[in-house]
Amino acid sequence: MDMRQVAELRAELAGFVADVFASVPRKDQRAKGDCYLRGLMLDGRRKSIQPMAERLPDGNEQNLQQFVNQSTWDPAPVQRRIAERIVPLISPDAWAVDDVSVPKDGRMSVGVARQYCGALGKRANCQVAVSVHAVSDTASCPLQWRLFLPEEWDKDTERRRAAHVPEQAGHREKWRLALDALDELAGWGFTPPVVVADAGYGTSTPFRLALEEQDLSYVLALTGKEVAHDEAAEPHRPAYGGLGPPTLPRYRTQPKSMARLATQASISCFTEVIWREGSTGPMTSRFAVLRVRPAGKQALRAAQEAGGGHYQWDGILPLRSLLVEWPADQKTPTGYWISNLPADTPIEDLVRWAKMRWRIEHDYRELKHGLGLDHFEGRSWRGWHHHVTLVTAAHAFLTEHRLAPKAPSPDSPSTRYSTPSKAS
Repeated sequence: MDMRQVAELRAELAGFVADVFASVPRKDQRAKGDCYLRGLMLDGRRKSIQPMAERLPDGNEQNLQQFVNQSTWDPAPVQRRIAERIVPLISPDAWAVDDVSVPKDGRMSVGVARQYCGALGKRANCQVAVSVHAVSDTASCPLQWRLFLPEEWDKDTERRRAAHVPEQAGHREKWRLALDALDELAGWGFTPPVVVADAGYGTSTPFRLALEEQDLSYVLALTGKEVAHDEAAEPHRPAYGGLGPPTLPRYRTQPKSMARLATQASISCFTEVIWREGSTGPMTSRFAVLRVRPAGKQALRAAQEAGGGHYQWDGILPLRSLLVEWPADQKTPTGYWISNLPADTPIEDLVRWAKMRWRIEHDYRELKHGLGLDHFEGRSWRGWHHHVTLVTAAHAFLTEHRLAPKAPSPDSPSTRYSTPSKAS
């Protein structure tokens, strides 16, 4: 946006800030929040504090630095109010879990380490954050962020002290951070219609099982290397000879990779599906839904525990739906997704959920290139969380303005959240 466009939105933005930052105790702090959001939305190559302050008529670098890096305002109530406003407006079809990386120089920025950097497509020095987004075909917005702390940060007291990392914060796998974010949203009264994620999360059996334990539906990408039995496979229980504990039932055949199960399926199982209109026409490909029994040590252990005890398990692994994409011009399938939705879920719905992650890439482009998500130059834990919250607020404000140009007042019934119905 140029200065004129930002000026035209000043009154609307002031109302948004007054509502979303109502938990921030001081009026002068809320004014700094208003200023920071304008800086993020205003055109400019860099959205770090110094260049933003220079571009804004009321910009004060020292004040903005203090507001973001030293001030003790809690970002959680701000994030909650953003969610309360944006979720009803978007009416999400799913929540998408993903992670984003930001290349960094040096070693003192909070969470930085040499690790896989998706932004560069290789291992590099970077920060990584896990995010949860409310998504529909027409709009999306991040709801939660979790900064990933590599294991090396757990015992590095020098860097932890310098970055003011809280004592209770430590290394947690990304899938656990995603569950933490979903738990916090649940505590605010929000339930996802369906959870979607890429193979970084779909291949995690503990992540899938945790979603099932919370009665959450999912459509998660796989690599095709994961193993399963086909629907008809049945375990064998050896006859009990009366000595010692009975032998547990087991499958006599070895599980096959999802890719192999897909290629062994009849080509007649595949049907053409259109999932949305793209910029050059309908997005379409061939898909099939297979019923499989995910296997592997973790799946087997979970099934035994769910069966009521070590010797009560009937040996039957639960059925799940495997969505397979196999374009007509390809020799092998190109995509795999696992889902715990009911078996009669229409394939068109499964495909739409599987493909809905494109909205997240759209979000990240806007968050990074338009709103300066990756331009933050501070090093502290508090500063990072303040910055991503402010970027989220700017994104939510622009989303509201795009979807409802005459945005409702904060007390309007249309801004109050009502729990969406669970997909079935």
